[in-house]
Amino acid sequence: QVQLVESGGGLVQAGGSLRLSCAASGRSFSSYAMGWFRQAPGKEREFVAAINWSGGMTDYAVSVKGRFTISRDNAKNTVYLQMNSLKPEDTAVYYCATHYPGSHLARSGTEYDYWGQGTQVTVSS
Repeated sequence: QVQLVESGGGLVQAGGSLRLSCAASGRSFSSYAMGWFRQAPGKEREFVAAINWSGGMTDYAVSVKGRFTISRDNAKNTVYLQMNSLKPEDTAVYYCATHYPGSHLARSGTEYDYWGQGTQVTVSS
């Protein structure tokens, strides 16, 4: 079992920044790849970013590439999502999730096993 807790969401003006954190507890964090997803009201959940077990490989959705950065600290069992140049269309609940094996990056939510409860990000225009 892995428990994930997201934090760092909030209200920010367009052009601003936020850093989301996802703290993991339970089985070995460093054996998992991690992903961030988001879901806006009335829309399907969508992939945002993923990182492999070591942090050496990352993947981003086209809509966030160049603005968001995913990173991880295995010593702290935490994955981060630095979000810059935020836009109103980034407004959503953001979720982190685990994927095994840790060497593989995945974009489909069905390939992820454990999920956090989500943190709300609201970007005002």
